[in-house]
Amino acid sequence: MNLQSDDFELFGLAPRFEQERSAIDARWKELQREAHPDKFAAQGASAQRIALQWSVRINEAYQRLKDPIRRAAYLCELHGAPIRSENNTAMPAVFLMQQMEWREALEEARAESELDALDDAVAQARRAALLQCEQLIDRQQDYAGAAREVRALMFIARFADDIERRREQLGQ
Repeated sequence: MNLQSDDFELFGLAPRFEQERSAIDARWKELQREAHPDKFAAQGASAQRIALQWSVRINEAYQRLKDPIRRAAYLCELHGAPIRSENNTAMPAVFLMQQMEWREALEEARAESELDALDDAVAQARRAALLQCEQLIDRQQDYAGAAREVRALMFIARFADDIERRREQLGQ
């Protein structure tokens, strides 16, 4: 293992958006077994510290690779198109209008069925955005376009959390 490897190299995966979650999970378990600090107990404290660093590195890579949004963001950054969600909030007008409609619907929701319908619409938008990320990254290598899509996905994920909070409020 090489500390300079990117997450895909570390996991022996092609640097693509589309990945099989089961392959990521299996490789993570394998890498964790290889780098577990207990395997290096006989080699002393220094070897155990290095193994612990590897274990942390493997876990960080796993967290990025297993989550489609984080994986897309990572691929964009690897190809020179950082997400910069903290200072780049530009979105297409159509997307902004959709968000305004969702926000309004969320504020007006008084029943579980209304939240379910909103949740379904958000889930559908998430699936469409993930498919678009796959298209932009794996087929077109349009990382700047994918970065815009990742920012939209981040908003969608936050809004899905808002729906859950609203659901909790209604349940009280």
